[in-house]
Amino acid sequence: MKRKIVTTAALLCCFAVCFASALAGLNGKWIGSIKGAHGKHYPITFTINVSGDKLYGSVQLTGDPKRINDGKITGTDFTFAVTGEDGNTIAHTGKYYAGGDSVVMNVDYEGTKLHTTLKRAGK
Repeated sequence: MKRKIVTTAALLCCFAVCFASALAGLNGKWIGSIKGAHGKHYPITFTINVSGDKLYGSVQLTGDPKRINDGKITGTDFTFAVTGEDGNTIAHTGKYYAGGDSVVMNVDYEGTKLHTTLKRAGK
C-alpha cells in the first residue's frame, strides 16, 4: 500500500513539472497572419506571458499594441480578450502545441469567426 502511495505521488510530481514546463513554453513572441472578412491576410503578433494559470501580454495587428485582458490557462488551452479600437471585446481561444512549438488561435470578432496558426518569432 505504501509503495502505491509513493509511486502515485512521484507520478503526480512528474506530471506537475511537465505541465509547468509546457505552460512556460507559451511565453514569448508569436507571429502569424489572420484572414479578414474580405480574404486579405493581415500580419499579427502576440507577445504572451504566463504566470501560474494567468496569461497576459499584448496583440498587435495594426496600429498600437492592444493589451490582453482576462487571460486564463487550463492545461494547454487558453482564453483571453482584447478591447478593439471601437471598444468592443474580442474573444480569443487557443491551444499551445509544445511538440510543434505552435499555437492555434480562434478569434470571435463581432460574430465573425477567424482562425490562425502562430509560430514562435525568430524560428
